[in-house]
Amino acid sequence: TAFFLAPLLVLISMSFWVVKNYRLTPDFVLKNWERMFTRDYFWAAYLHTFELALLVAVMASVIAFPAAHYLAFKARPATRRWAMFLLITPFFTSYLVRVYSWKIILSTEGVLNVVFGWLGLGPFEMLNNTFGACVGYLTLCLPLVILIQLFALSNVNRDLIGAAHNLGCGPLRTTFTVTIPAARIGLILAGTFAFILSFGDYVSPAYLGGGKPPTMSILIVDQTKSGNHWPRASVVAVTMVVTLIVVLFGSLFAAYGRSGGRK
Repeated sequence: TAFFLAPLLVLISMSFWVVKNYRLTPDFVLKNWERMFTRDYFWAAYLHTFELALLVAVMASVIAFPAAHYLAFKARPATRRWAMFLLITPFFTSYLVRVYSWKIILSTEGVLNVVFGWLGLGPFEMLNNTFGACVGYLTLCLPLVILIQLFALSNVNRDLIGAAHNLGCGPLRTTFTVTIPAARIGLILAGTFAFILSFGDYVSPAYLGGGKPPTMSILIVDQTKSGNHWPRASVVAVTMVVTLIVVLFGSLFAAYGRSGGRK
């Protein structure tokens, strides 16, 4: 209540306020909603943010799965423990510091372009575009996605995998017909967390993506800097929260709905 519902109610109520002489004035008007929802730049930012978050969720899920699968089924217990420790370690450091480190690595004079130069390639523009933003998003969510997938795969019944092998299934077919369906809930939730983290992130699109086209989080900052318009920023924030709630419940239904139906 204190950390979610109360701030959400404040945001919703503030979206109906007005700004007079650069000062917030409590009121109940719909012009903030009308102004934002009738502007093309708002929907362009919304679509861009949604597409980026969905892309990162898919990328993180695909990149994480081989690592999580290896740790769950192939790695020794000691290797698994060290891997989990190393995956948790990034959360001990500032996300902003990690993003700035990527600026050094991805810049035209950075480490990667120097290596590409030795190979007679490049330089490549890897900053101030979608690629840079996606690298930042993956920095934020990939370790968490691997951990969630690892926990899901670790709980898969090994007898099912053994039975599939006894019936003549190869490793790839077993993965797609037995392992992934058995770990479906965890895999869906891992991708959902990646989407949620990416959809609301400001740092990566601003510092690695260049801020153009703007995401919803950048749009919030732009509105607060433009005439101190917190009510319009609140409209953007509430729209983001509602979107994330819908995505979360949709993912929960996709994860638990069919299994509940079979029961």
